This record gives sequence, structure tokens and C-alpha cells, in this order.
Amino acid sequence: MSVKNHSNVICTVCGCCCDNLEVEVKGNDITKVKKNCAMSLSKFMNFNKERNLYPMIRNRNKLSEASFNDAIDRSASILSKAKYPILYGWSLTSCEATEIGVELADYLGGVMDNTTGTCHGPGILGIQDVGESTCTLGQIRNRADLIIYWGSNPVHAHPLHMVRYSAMSKGKYRKGRKDRKVIVVDVRKTDTAKIADHFLIIKQGEDYELLSALTSAVKDNEFEHREVSGVPVERIEEIADMMVNCDFGIIFFGLGLTMSVGKHRNIDMALSLVRELNKRTKFLIMPMRGHFNVTGANHVTAWQTGFPYAVDLSKGYPEYNPGETSAVDILLRDECDASLVVASDPISNFPTQAARNMVKNPLISIDPHQTPTTLCSDVVIPSAHVGLETGGSVYRMDGVVLDAKKVVNPPKDIRTDVEILNAILKQVKRMKG
Repeated sequence: MSVKNHSNVICTVCGCCCDNLEVEVKGNDITKVKKNCAMSLSKFMNFNKERNLYPMIRNRNKLSEASFNDAIDRSASILSKAKYPILYGWSLTSCEATEIGVELADYLGGVMDNTTGTCHGPGILGIQDVGESTCTLGQIRNRADLIIYWGSNPVHAHPLHMVRYSAMSKGKYRKGRKDRKVIVVDVRKTDTAKIADHFLIIKQGEDYELLSALTSAVKDNEFEHREVSGVPVERIEEIADMMVNCDFGIIFFGLGLTMSVGKHRNIDMALSLVRELNKRTKFLIMPMRGHFNVTGANHVTAWQTGFPYAVDLSKGYPEYNPGETSAVDILLRDECDASLVVASDPISNFPTQAARNMVKNPLISIDPHQTPTTLCSDVVIPSAHVGLETGGSVYRMDGVVLDAKKVVNPPKDIRTDVEILNAILKQVKRMKG
């Protein structure tokens, strides 16, 4: 049995999209992975477990095996009859699939939404309010001497981020950990905080106050209080001095900032802090995106509609108002009458009432694996893994576009997301034509 070695393979787990993996394939099995983290090793070595291997259609409250054409016909029939469908997910598939998804949502007059609404949506709203000073991960690797992780824990969520791109990376002008300072701001002492030079533990839900205090300190304003958000003023002024006096600083923010009290206003203030710092030095900011192509889902949706997520196309033109046009809010109001979920598991992650309202109406799932969402679906169509069984374009968390590789063949008769969505779109057009 022949053995093939694939180099520079992109990891399709987190937003780092590490593109240096070495994968050994024997026959059609992955036998070894190098230059990996624990999460990528688990995905690459176990990608064939708990798979959906054939399409299924629910009849008499039971999912039964069906042909691909029957599954496409049932999916197209559900979507064609729907007056206000939601098309959700997209963060774990290719940009090419998302592009077809936008066309399908537009044709149906539905809502095109991705997982941003439950993670970094407030970050996007903040950027739209204030503007963003950012860069690529390569620039951080080469130049950053001050790195701040605010409300994020990359040791667990992005295991190779610090090694490849920030604190411990070896760049052109920064040779490693000794050339950089790391600050962690969080409500508890995380494993990332344990390896930081400075750790600020703050009161829950008071990120905005601390960001405002740091901005004030950068402006050399006087403080009336002895502490802000549980941090002594002397400590705040010390951190502000470090930020002002660095050569190249970066704030990486996570869900601890976007999904705590204040939400997009927290990001407004963080962006305002960075803007103020840029009057004195070079300072940037970047969200720690979770899914490997959630950034791509935002970009593709924005190319085609003008907006990155939560796009309502029911009136024949795009409307964007997160909090009203996002999938969770529509489901909580029980307004949609059908859902198509692609490469996502909202039943496990949505608020209970939103999940209940989703499953009481027709639900279609396109996913490689069995999930609570597929088990609750009326139609399940198995798909190939992007970055393993099919290629495609993906966006790294810093907006750099990468080309994911195919390293193994999918199971027999398993199509790609692009093929499945094209088939559904074609059949919907025929039914509604």
C-alpha cells in the first residue's frame, strides 16, 4: 500500500489556520501528523469517526436512509415552500460554499447568518463604529514587542498561536520570548496568564471601565479613584506606560471581551484605546477568531450583500440589524418557518427556546458528522471535510486567504458542500421557476 506525504497542509480547526502541517497518508488513512497541536491531531486522526455516511430523510418521526437525489428534492421542496427561511453556519466550510449559500438565500428571500452572531459579532459592530488598526500575524511575529491577550486563553483555544505568531515565535526583528512582554487581562488566572509577564485580574463585567481607565492614563489624565475594575491605579499607570513605550504592540481580544457586559461597547473602547496609543507609538488590535473560516464567512457575505452576517434578504434587498436580523433573535421570536444548517451545530449552542423553535419547523443539515443538530433534522446530507477530503479557500483570523488542500478521498458517494448546495439551488430554481 502506497504512502504519501503531504507538506504545508492547512489545519482546519481554529482561526490560526496553521499552514505548516505534515500529513502522512497510507491508502486512504491518515497515519501520522507532524507540527500539529492537540486539536489538529485529534481532528486529522479521527475525521472518519461518527460520520454521516448516507443521506437521511425523516418519515413518521424517524430518520431513514435515502438517496442523494431524494434528499436534494426534499430539501429543495422545504426551502421553496418556506416564506422566511434561515441559512445558518458557514464557518467550518469553504468560501466557495458560502458564496453559493448567499445566492440561495437571496433567491429564497431568507436570512443569511453565520456563527459570528454568537461569538465575535460585537467585535464587528465595534469596528463599524470606530474603525480598526490591524495587521497580519506575520507582522506580529516579526515586530511585536508587547502582546496583550484580553479575555482570551490561547493556550487552550488556539494552542499554537503563541508559538507561531506571538509571544514565543522567532521573527525577523524579535528573536523569541526574551524579546517580548506579555500581558494577560482576565477575570481568572488562566493557563495563558501563568506564562505572562503581567497579569491583571479584573472584576467580572468591568472591562469597559478598565479600558477607559487605560485610555485616560495614556492621555496622562489624573485619577480620582484608587482602583478601577479591581486594579490599583498605580498598576493601570504602569501598564499604560508599557503600552506607550513599546515599539510595536498588539491587543488580541476574545469572547471574554465581546460576550461580557458591554459587548460591542467594550470593543468601541478597546479600539479607541488603540487609536489613542497610535498617537504615541505603533499599536494594533485583532480578534481571536474561533472557527477556521468564520472570517471567510464574514468576508464572502460582505462581498455579496454589503454586510458580514445577520443579513435579511426577504424584501429583495439586504437588511442588516444584528439583534433583530440575526438567527438567534429570529428564532426566539419564532418567526422563521424552515432552516438550512451548513457545517454547524446550533442545537448544542443556541439558547434553549431558539433551539426548540428551530426543530419544530423543517430543518435541513449538511454536515460530515453526527451532531445533535443532525439528529433533530428532517433531512441530513453528509458532506466531505474541507481541508481533508476536499480543497477550498479559507481566511485566517487576520484576513489572509489560504488554499486548503485535499489529502484523502471522502467516503463513497459523499459530495462536497459546493456540490450539495449547487444541487439544492438548481432544484429550488426549477421548483420556483
